[in-house]
Order: sequence, then C-alpha cells, then structure tokens
Amino acid sequence: MEASEQSPDATNRRSFLLKGAAVGVASLGAGGLLLEPAEALAKARPKGGLTRGDVAILRFLAAAELIETDLWQQYNELAGIQDSEVPGGSGNPDYAEAVAVLDEDMDQYIHDNTDDEISHAAFINAYLKAHGAEPVNLNKFRNLPSSKATGAQQIGRLTNLMELTVDTSFWTRYRSDSQNPDFGNKLPQAVPGLAAGRFPAIPRSDDDLSPGDHLQAIANTAGFHFCFIEQGGTSLYAQLAQRVAGPEVLRVLLSIGPTEAMHFQTWHDKAGNAPPLTDPTNGLVFPDLNADGESTQTNLIMPEPTIFLQRKFPIVSIIRPTQTRGAAMGAVKALTDDGLFRGQSAEFFSVLKGLARAADAAQR
Repeated sequence: MEASEQSPDATNRRSFLLKGAAVGVASLGAGGLLLEPAEALAKARPKGGLTRGDVAILRFLAAAELIETDLWQQYNELAGIQDSEVPGGSGNPDYAEAVAVLDEDMDQYIHDNTDDEISHAAFINAYLKAHGAEPVNLNKFRNLPSSKATGAQQIGRLTNLMELTVDTSFWTRYRSDSQNPDFGNKLPQAVPGLAAGRFPAIPRSDDDLSPGDHLQAIANTAGFHFCFIEQGGTSLYAQLAQRVAGPEVLRVLLSIGPTEAMHFQTWHDKAGNAPPLTDPTNGLVFPDLNADGESTQTNLIMPEPTIFLQRKFPIVSIIRPTQTRGAAMGAVKALTDDGLFRGQSAEFFSVLKGLARAADAAQR
C-alpha cells in the first residue's frame, strides 16, 4: 500500500507499537498480570467474554509477536524497505546486496514480514484491551544494543541478532516421511555449524561490511534465521489453538497462524539460495545443500507427508510439531537457545516464562 493510500487503522496500529502500548509496564506489573501471570490468572475472573485461559494464550502470543517485531525491524532497517509502513533506519547497501544474493526481492519480503508482525502484535493487544484484559508491553526491556553498522537506529532492542546459535533442523524435519518431533524424533541440522556457535545475522559494525565471504556468511545466517523464526511461529499457533476455548479467539489464532506458515515457506525457498562458503573469520561452513540427496535438496520446500497422531495411520503432509503440551515454554526455550535474548535481564526471563506457563496451563 502506498503512503497516500494508507488507512487510518494502519497508521494507528503502527503508532500503537512504535510509540508504546496504551497501558504502561508499571500498571501491568501493579496488577500482577505481567510479573506473575500464571498465579494472577488462576485467581482472575473471565473478562469481556474471554476465559482466563484464552487471555493467557493471547497475552503470550502478543509477547511473541512483539519479540518478532523487534527482530524483524532490525533486519528491515539494514536490508529492507524503510517507509511509512515500517519506519526506522536508513538501509545499508552493502548488507542489503549480500542478502539479495538469496533473492533480488529480499528487501520487499523483509519489509512485508516486518509489517505483518507489527500488525499481529497490535491486533492481539487491541483485542485483549477491547475485552477488558491487560495488553502486553515489553518496552521496559528494550535495553539490548543495536548494530553499529550504518543504517541501524541506535535504540534499545528486545533481541540480539549479533550472537545467534541457529537451529536448522527445521530443514530436514519437513523432508522426513518417518520422523516427527511430536514422536520424540530429533532431526539433523542442515547447517551443523550454525547450531554450534555464536554468529551474527546482521553486521555488528561497518567493520563487517567488506565485500567477501564474511559478509556473505552474515547474510546467509540471516536467511536461515528467517526460516527458524517463522517455522516456530507456524507451529506455535497450531499448538496453542488446541487449548483455546472461545470460538472467536480460535478464529484469531487460525487466521494469524497460516500467515506465519506463508512466511516460513517463503524463507525456506530463499535460504536454499545461500551460496556454499566458509567464513574466513570464524570457520563457519555453509555446505552445498544439493550435494546430499533429498534430505537437504533446496527446492523441496513443500512439507513431505510424515507420521501423525499414531504410526498406524497413513503418512500425511502437516505442520510439525503440533503437540500442545508445553508449547509456549518450548517456544521460550527455543528462542533462548537461539541466542536471541543474550544480555537480557533476569526479570525479562521471569516475565516471559510466566506468560508461557499461563498459556500452557490454559484448557478448553
């Protein structure tokens, strides 16, 4: 949408997030819902027609979307399109060029993914507020440093994109016809090195911007990280939807969740274009993914049918995993293991885990 065509609602949802939620962190903490959500929600009465469990699920998802928004805004500032829909930053031509090796339209895709996450967070928080429940505000925890590279805003962040440990098992998970994490299977990594170190997905400073394999390795890391984040969102909505009680709340989750799947498949395709290389500064190896057969073949981006529910049933193409027990805490663990929160405070982890425990305690 061009700036001249942008609706008032679109403008309002941007300002809702970019200028802070209507309810401050202090008031959320005072009510007990942010600092001890599981305990507080256990005692609270349903509000505005929403059950306690539905409120807990929505609040956790609001927090997850705020976290996604924060990381996607960092990517957009350097390699996306800065406009009235996704303001902030001024772009970094060198990094953007390296990211564009994965696809010449990466700037548009990054922009649109960022715009989507902004809308998800704003909608869920507004929906909570409209039903008399507390929205989620994480502004208190925007204390992590920004990239020092030209183009990045110098503001506090919720997430750290400069020391990532990226789980790439999503790649083989969606190609296996006999293994599914819901059955306890652990799939191999497509890029083993990414899950074994601490690597930047955005330049830490202009020192990282010299053309060559180091800069391309940073861009490749970003490409696989895009997949990791959006695969997690795809599964999370499918998992938590099974715990929702209200039909309208279920509609919200079933309407937002598939957009995460669309993101994931897009990034799955683009990551396959990451050129094989070895980063000369740290030894990180990006292999030729087409050299080892179907388990890593780059154009197999449709989910392969696999086992589901019970092994006696025929294999079927599905989102995976969808086991709902411990889904929210599993998401917190995955993001933490990713290195996304390196440098965050103990209070931040307490808040996030509290929101996750409350969501996982929800029952239909």
